[in-house]
Amino acid sequence: MATVKTTLNRRSFLKASALAGGGMMLQFNWLTGCAPATRNRMPDEWFDLNGFVKIGENGMVTVMAPNPEIGQNVKTSMPMIVADELDVDWSRVVVEQAPLNTDIFTRQLAGGSQSIRQGWQGLRTAGAAARRMLREAAARAWQVPVEEVTTSSGVLRHPGSRRSADYGEMATAAAQIPVPEEVELKDIDDFTIIGTPRTNVDALKIVTGQPLFGLDYRREGMLIAMIAHPPAFGMKLKSVDDTEARAMPGIRDVFTIETFQEDYTKHMFDAAAFTELVVVVGNTTWEVMSAKKALTLEWEPMAGYTDTFAHYITGATSTQEMPAGLENSSTHYARMAEVGARSAAVARRDGNPEAAFARAAQVIERTYTAPFLAHNTLEPMNFFAHVTADSAELVGPTQTPEHMEKSVAARLGLPLESVDIQMTRMGGGFGRRLYGHFLVEAAAISQRLNAPVKLIYTREDDMTFGIYRPTYHATYRAAFDDDKNLIAFHVRAGGIPESPLFADRFPAGAVDNYLAEEWSIASNIPTGAFRAPRSNFIAGAEQAFLDEVAEVMEQDPIAFRLELLERARTNPVGDGNDYDAARYAGVLELVRDRSGWGTEESPGVHRGIAAYFCHNSYVAHVVDIVMDDGSPVIQNVHCAVDCGIVVNPLAATNLAEGGTVDGIGQAMFSEVTFRDGAPEQSNFDTYRLIRHREAPKAIAVHFVQNDIDPTGLGEPSFPPAVGALANALYRATGRRLYEQPFAPQLEALVDQGTG
Repeated sequence: MATVKTTLNRRSFLKASALAGGGMMLQFNWLTGCAPATRNRMPDEWFDLNGFVKIGENGMVTVMAPNPEIGQNVKTSMPMIVADELDVDWSRVVVEQAPLNTDIFTRQLAGGSQSIRQGWQGLRTAGAAARRMLREAAARAWQVPVEEVTTSSGVLRHPGSRRSADYGEMATAAAQIPVPEEVELKDIDDFTIIGTPRTNVDALKIVTGQPLFGLDYRREGMLIAMIAHPPAFGMKLKSVDDTEARAMPGIRDVFTIETFQEDYTKHMFDAAAFTELVVVVGNTTWEVMSAKKALTLEWEPMAGYTDTFAHYITGATSTQEMPAGLENSSTHYARMAEVGARSAAVARRDGNPEAAFARAAQVIERTYTAPFLAHNTLEPMNFFAHVTADSAELVGPTQTPEHMEKSVAARLGLPLESVDIQMTRMGGGFGRRLYGHFLVEAAAISQRLNAPVKLIYTREDDMTFGIYRPTYHATYRAAFDDDKNLIAFHVRAGGIPESPLFADRFPAGAVDNYLAEEWSIASNIPTGAFRAPRSNFIAGAEQAFLDEVAEVMEQDPIAFRLELLERARTNPVGDGNDYDAARYAGVLELVRDRSGWGTEESPGVHRGIAAYFCHNSYVAHVVDIVMDDGSPVIQNVHCAVDCGIVVNPLAATNLAEGGTVDGIGQAMFSEVTFRDGAPEQSNFDTYRLIRHREAPKAIAVHFVQNDIDPTGLGEPSFPPAVGALANALYRATGRRLYEQPFAPQLEALVDQGTG
């Protein structure tokens, strides 16, 4: 049983106060919650306060949910942590989504697979402190030592006197007791809720179509707004003829706005390529869409510029060059090949890799590429705004409410405390909703009109005015001696506009002579985080290349990786390796055993393996493919995960499965290409996503059982799925695939009769 402090940072972590009508509430950071899933009667005096755990006089517990819910299921899993330490029955827990409140909460953000990891200790402490205070109240009422008071499922008991009380009976008295300076947390073996499968608390609302998402939001008197933006990156607005649009039914106004003004210092989530937009406002979505099509717009080339961004945590500034010109995908790939062939900035060097390559008996070199990708969330960007002279109320789906609050306040000229952002559930994010320029646009439109407005992007707006996954290029080399031993490893990776390299990740630390270099090329195409940033490309390239290395060495792919990891564990090379070799090996061993790797394979089944570390977690995949008339069919996937303690196995399994399907689908089918600065894909008829029939027929998820504090899970299953797929496709077709997406190359093989 661990003892922890209840005050963990500069803010008061826990604070007790009396509730009107009786009861107790606890204020604490790093808390999100669960939605109602109970048939219990609500307390008569029930009311909402942001950022509090509340216990009603009848023993019901409410947990407010400050963190955005993006489909990662934190709205269920995080309250489970509080409820377990509180020792309350899960059926008596209710949750409500909290609005943004920076006075109480920190990191109100959905990104980086960090919600559970960052919240683990604080959530446990909050539940444990509440439980201790309830025990103190019972001990005083019964005149017994607090050590003799026990709890179970929301009931306090004193076995010696056989007295008992529901939490609600002691809540008011408990609220008068000072928060203890230290509390004891449960032993892991004593968890009763953590580690048990719990269904999504919003599931019924989602499947029955109840309002949860930003697009559902309605307000009396609300107008609908849509924007028109340049058709190509590298262009800007020249002129507008809105005569026809203004005359159409239901149209209230047409005007231009400037979202981020020149004197404003952006932070990293303010990324947006177009800051001058044409706005159409009207009564209904259809009327506004129709009027938007009636606009006559002229565009002209824009000059290059430099964007300055302030880091959202440290405040340190960095610059990004946005060159002039209309870019093309063909030029992108040619330029990356040119730059990628030259020496680049050294990110890490162990030993003497140049000398090792010079004396090598054999060298293999392979180059991998991947295209720009669009996030394409099911729910396009949207936000409601009602701005008055002295306040701004915004409601909608955002991954970064705390940071966008600052952007909105700066744009509107309002003090921060006058901006209120309320979060809805999101119909997908994957990094796209980290970038909240659409909030600023909605706020600026409402301020201009002095009316409540909901801004809605069409699918075409969303896909052509996006924040894209960068396009990447990586060249790998491996050197072998006469006995086919690996003696040197070299990776040179870059992209437009960033490099995907992680210089200190495996196999760094496992090879005596190791060299990692990186480079980048500036672009005016806006890019940013996409599920498992950078890892979503580099993992697949690395793991496909490691299979080729194992093949040269005539080793089993898993045995080869385990041999390297054993070296990294027992006698690591260099400093700063950012992975735990034992945990890395653990997922490989688990997926090997659960998949039956190495046993006699079924006829016609072709297997691929990959493993990767990112977002503090480890995942390994085995992908099984069969060929049907020259086309691959993914039969089975085994996925082994080490994310520490699994809070909610059901939600964790869903995340692992979703990341696996997403990784496979993006690698097989998806890409955004550009012609003269314009995206050539603007809707799902041209942007290819995986279909249901193309998804794996079965996915088996296996978790490593350990007592390590939870780590990330929303993103880590995406990257290795790409490598395992590539390696399985090689065994199925006899051809290595080096360019994503894979599907066009496979189709070409079939056409040539070689697939």
